[in-house]
Amino acid sequence: MTKKLAKIKYLPNNFQIIEAGDYVICAVSGKQINIENLNYWNVELQEAYFSYKEAFQKREKIIKE
Repeated sequence: MTKKLAKIKYLPNNFQIIEAGDYVICAVSGKQINIENLNYWNVELQEAYFSYKEAFQKREKIIKE
């Protein structure tokens, strides 16, 4: 079975699936994140993160800019 990239709208405490799929891509590492494991994202940037580590890296990068 081929996995399909999902299109997601990230909300403050949830997300809305715009186009059904199995995974999204981490904005920092490029890793695939299964929808069932999606826990970290940025609402303002509309980006997903693989783990708290990538979310922290992105936050640090934004602060430095």
